[in-house]
Order: sequence, then C-alpha cells, then structure tokens
Amino acid sequence: MRHTEKSRAAFDEAKQYMPGGVNSPVRSFANVGGNPLFIARAEGAYIYDIDGNSYIDYVGSWGPMIVGHAHPQVVKALQEAVARGTSYGAPTLMETELAKLVQSVYPTIECIRMVNSGTEATMSALRLARGYTGRDKIVKFIGCYHGHNDSLLVSAGSGMATFGVPSSPGVTKGTAADTIAVPYNDEDAIRDVMEREGDHIAAVIVEPVAGNMGLVLPRQGYLSLLRELTEQHGTLLIFDEVMCGFRASLGGAQAAYGIRPDLTCLGKIIGGGLPVAAYGGRREIMEQISPSGPVYQAGTLSGNPLAMTAGIETLKLITADPEEGKADYSRELTIKTKNLLLGWQRTAKEAGVPICAHQAGSMFGIFFIDRDVYNYEDAAAADQDAFRIWFETMLDEGVYLAPSQFETVFMSGAHTDKDIEHTIAASEKAFVAVKKARK
Repeated sequence: MRHTEKSRAAFDEAKQYMPGGVNSPVRSFANVGGNPLFIARAEGAYIYDIDGNSYIDYVGSWGPMIVGHAHPQVVKALQEAVARGTSYGAPTLMETELAKLVQSVYPTIECIRMVNSGTEATMSALRLARGYTGRDKIVKFIGCYHGHNDSLLVSAGSGMATFGVPSSPGVTKGTAADTIAVPYNDEDAIRDVMEREGDHIAAVIVEPVAGNMGLVLPRQGYLSLLRELTEQHGTLLIFDEVMCGFRASLGGAQAAYGIRPDLTCLGKIIGGGLPVAAYGGRREIMEQISPSGPVYQAGTLSGNPLAMTAGIETLKLITADPEEGKADYSRELTIKTKNLLLGWQRTAKEAGVPICAHQAGSMFGIFFIDRDVYNYEDAAAADQDAFRIWFETMLDEGVYLAPSQFETVFMSGAHTDKDIEHTIAASEKAFVAVKKARK
C-alpha cells in the first residue's frame, strides 16, 4: 500500500501560500478528486515522490521529457553550461545552433524567434498575424488549448460557429469578440465561418493533433481543408505544435499530414525540460517582428543559455542517425506507444470496459466511451468517474498518468519493454476495478 502522508501535508502547507496549492491548475488533481503527489526527483522513465514511492511516468512534465528524465548527456551539458553563467541578456551562438536544429526538422520554419512558454509563442504568433495581415479577427477551435492569453480563453457563443464569449473572468468582452470559436473537426462550421468572415480573419490557429481535450486526431482531409480555406482568403494558418511537435512524428503533425502552415509554435521538447518555446515560419512574415519590422515582441530571458543547452542536447539525441538495423528515435517511440496501447485495448476488452484509444506517434490516451471521439463534445461525454477509478488504480500499481481524461500522456526513450509490460499488467487491474464499480 502506498503511503502519501508527506505529500498530503505538503499540499496542505502549499495551499497557504499558492492559489489552490499549485502553480498550474491540472497539478492539483482536482479532476480525479485527490491530493497531488509532491515529487522529489526523477530519472529515466521514473519519478519519485517525497514519501519514497516510485512510479513509471507517462506525463513527462507534460511532454518535454522525450529522452527521459535527467538524461546523462543533457545533465552533463547543463552542468558545464551553468558554470559559464545562467543568463546574459545578450546573443549567444547556442541560439543559432538550436535554430538550425529546429529548421532541419521543420523546413517550414524559415525564421524563428525563441520565447519562454507556449502561451508566449501563441500570443506572439497571433500578434504577428494581425500585424502582417492588417486584420483583427482570429479563429480557434473548441477544446484546443493555446495557452492562457486573453484572446484564446474564449468559448463559443450560441450557434455552431459564432463570435466568442469570455471563458474566464478577466477576459474582456471586446477581446473575446475578435475570436471566433469553431467545433474541431467540423468541416461545415469552418467553411461557414470562412465564407462569412474570411476576408477579415488574420489567422486560423489550431492544434493539428489536439492534446488538451484528451488526444483527438484530425479527421482525414480536415487539415488540408484548413490550408485550402486560409489560402483562399489570405488568412494565415498557425499550427500550434507546442505539444505534438516532434511527437506526432519527428517533424510533428505538419510532416505526418503533409501540410505547410504559415507559422508554427513549438515548445516543451526544444527546451529539454527547461522553459523554452518558439514561433517561426515564412521569412517574409517573421521579418515583420522587431527589430526587423514594426511588430513588437521581446523577452529578457528569451534564448536563455541553460534552456538552449538542454534543447540542443535533446534535439541531438532524437535526430541522431540510428544504429544499423534499428529504427530512428521517433519510430522507436511510435512502436513502443503502439505496443502499450494495444495492451490497454486488450485488457479493457477482457474486462468488458469499452474505451476509445488514440495515438499520434509517441502521444496517446484513452476515453471511457463506446464510440470514437472527434471533438470536445465527444470528449466531454466520456465517463469521468470511470477515469478517476482507472487513474487511482494505476497510481496504486506504480504508474503515473495525467490526472485528467482531458490530457494526453507520452512515451519516452527511457521506457523499457519491462516498463510497458508492467503498465499493461496494471491496466488489467484498473479496468477490472472500473467494471466492478459499474455493477
């Protein structure tokens, strides 16, 4: 039996100093009704809490730990870098080196600007789109998360596709009014919006593989339709690949689906676990950013030398030529993920529990529902109580998953076949627990 007394006490203390006791909402375990684990350290595929429990980790700091925690190559490079200073506020060779590595994988990124978070990347990309096109309106998709900037904290108004309304206190009606919220994967809705408003829309921003309503894949041809419609109206297409970048495939969703967006937002993996994100794309657009152009954006810690170091080493690892007879890094992760997900599907079927399982490269997730999931409405219809039981049982079996059915989980290069076998065996107990609770 797991002991969590220290984590419980730490959470009680943290709530006295931080809103809800955490610095990001999903960490609170609010969706599964429990107390979060306080982590002491992590190594490889494992995290260790302050009570001394160990867990196979499929959260991976929400995606960036693609090579596993505390990879020796990354740690060594960081140890050397920190001795040279932690921040300069001046250009370094490392910024250009990381830019070259990103561009080698993402040829659509002809020019790039480093920032410090995914929110900063999407916010800046939208400002750039508005500055470049001279238009104010943007389109987002219901259930896609692009950070907590005001213009994207918007829900749909009445009707299938309408001008948005604030989804959070503090977001003004005026800000929300310039954002049109459209159901994800709904061709009729986006066609209607672009027909009515296309010539006034600066950008369509989308998670090409959605990861914040659970893992939801684009329908066949949907991303191509977005590209076609935006080109027709002179609207920029922004791919938010902060989560699916380097994971849906090595070249992200745009490589997997063969789409060239105008701008791309990246994060997580390019920082190797440190706070880094970026936005980039067509040179003629990017050169509108200060100091090349009039669209202002700045950041004191952008291009931080420690973050650049971690990102460089991580990208070197995942882009290295494979050993003879082996698949490349991305393909190996895809195979591992497929094997795990097939195991979950088998144990769910044996327990008599219907699930919908989705995979995009090394991203994966399940919904407790008896049909496929194409959008936020479908995801919201899944059985949240079943997920809670599943999550708690997996945790008791030493498997750490995202504490919400509306989140995605991730495979890393550090996960072994033994780890995957243990996770599948744990899932058998978890699905049985769900079945028993439903009787």
